[in-house]
Amino acid sequence: MEKINAVITGVGGYVPDYILTNEEISRMVDTNDEWIMTRIGVKERHILNEEGLGTSYMARKAAKQLMQRTGSNPDDIDLVIVATTTPDYHFPSTASILCDKLGLKHAFAFDLQAACSGFLYLLETGANFIRSGRYKKIILVGGDKMSSMVDYTERATCPIFGDGAAAVMMEPTTEDVGVMDAILRTDGKGLPFLHMKAGGSVCPPSYFTVDNHMHFLYQEGRTVFKYAVSNMSDACVAIAERNNLTKDNIDWIIPHQANLRIIDAVAHRLEVPREKVMINIERYGNTSAGTLPLCLWDFEDKLKKGDNLIFTAFGAGFTWGAVYVKWGYDGKKTVTTLR
Repeated sequence: MEKINAVITGVGGYVPDYILTNEEISRMVDTNDEWIMTRIGVKERHILNEEGLGTSYMARKAAKQLMQRTGSNPDDIDLVIVATTTPDYHFPSTASILCDKLGLKHAFAFDLQAACSGFLYLLETGANFIRSGRYKKIILVGGDKMSSMVDYTERATCPIFGDGAAAVMMEPTTEDVGVMDAILRTDGKGLPFLHMKAGGSVCPPSYFTVDNHMHFLYQEGRTVFKYAVSNMSDACVAIAERNNLTKDNIDWIIPHQANLRIIDAVAHRLEVPREKVMINIERYGNTSAGTLPLCLWDFEDKLKKGDNLIFTAFGAGFTWGAVYVKWGYDGKKTVTTLR
């Protein structure tokens, strides 16, 4: 019996229309374009600023484009998984809202929360559902409305984040392509350095938590930076060695877009030149679970069947890892004018 693997067969994406520039941020807090570009590498970020719209809106836009591009029938979708840290509500899941908006009648759906590593974890999770032989068409969405948890009076973190979502279709294949290997790790010791203090069951919302700005993202930047560089680099090296991948046969590194210096450090460790690294942080900032699939969306037309891709990310939890994907189709042939 032929071995079933899971392969990505299409990509869709969405970023909101409103663009928050460094110039505008410099009017909110004591910073400037040079400082932001030097320290983080972000020029602009898209913000979902319309009243009453959340992550499911961006996820729906991305998934709808994905279904159009892949010619998918809503009745054929078996499963929807959304990776997000900014769900529309505590419950129900953002994935369940997405099913309703897309008219999916035969899918089950759930959310996955691994912060900025969300899409990385999605790749392995979705692949295993496909490998089980029970599921044939899965939509995986990574997206976050980070502006909903950013304190725009806090100069260290507010320039980093943006809003956006992207989706991929995952299907079975017997070819030598798809999700080939994964190294995923979690270390709960990261809690003090990256979290949102209030809003959960430990510290429910109250007048005190709101008055004391406890519903915003907190990040101890220096510590997170150090752990991100070492753990992403180590995971990439380990997966490359395990699969006989070298700087010569790695076609693309797809790193989480949190900080340009982290991206450069990981590429340097792998001895991979920058032209083989997907980078769009300058235009989008850190969209958390959205960064990896948005890279695919941006660079799809450069991808060729058989390309060796290494995805890597690091996020709150701490969560991190690397996933090796052998790309399944020629992107240039499938990219349309739908954007």
